[in-house]
Amino acid sequence: MQTYKLEEFQPIETERLILRCFTLQDAPMVQRLAGEWEIAAKTLGVPHPYEDGMAEQWITTHKVAFAEGKIVTLAVTLKPSKILIGSISLGIERGHNVGELGYWIGKPYWNKGYCTEAARALVDFGFEKVGLNRIQARHLVTNPASGRVMQKLGMQCEGVLRQVVLARGHYKDLALCAILREEYNKNSMLPDR
Repeated sequence: MQTYKLEEFQPIETERLILRCFTLQDAPMVQRLAGEWEIAAKTLGVPHPYEDGMAEQWITTHKVAFAEGKIVTLAVTLKPSKILIGSISLGIERGHNVGELGYWIGKPYWNKGYCTEAARALVDFGFEKVGLNRIQARHLVTNPASGRVMQKLGMQCEGVLRQVVLARGHYKDLALCAILREEYNKNSMLPDR
């Protein structure tokens, strides 16, 4: 597999979005969008409350993780306005050629197909540029909208991990979905919306 360097990474463009590296200037918008309870309640990695300094600290971890080939974390922005609307990431396990997709989109931008569009672009990147054999994603069973995004990517649900995580004091079930390289066909994925 190819190793990518952050300074060589080119933003990924889709019909309506640009996926680019985060900068510290994005921190106030990250805090505003990710700070909403509805985002934290539907994800595992987003803290609540989202306190001052957390966004800056999170953004500063991206460059090293990218350089080490562990995870690509990108800002999801609208074009042409370049407004930040969310985040998408692809964790990479090079020893097994497996990627783990993760994402969140700010509440004002829900139900517009942006998450599916961004996720499709990162799945393309994972298979075509990184050379992965499998891309998987997990979602809380209480967040079926995330599961629908995974379905639209051509992922198959492989099962539910019962009470596998302790989130905000409660044990939660996670659904595991995945798509294999042999199942992936860039042109056959379902429409964005």
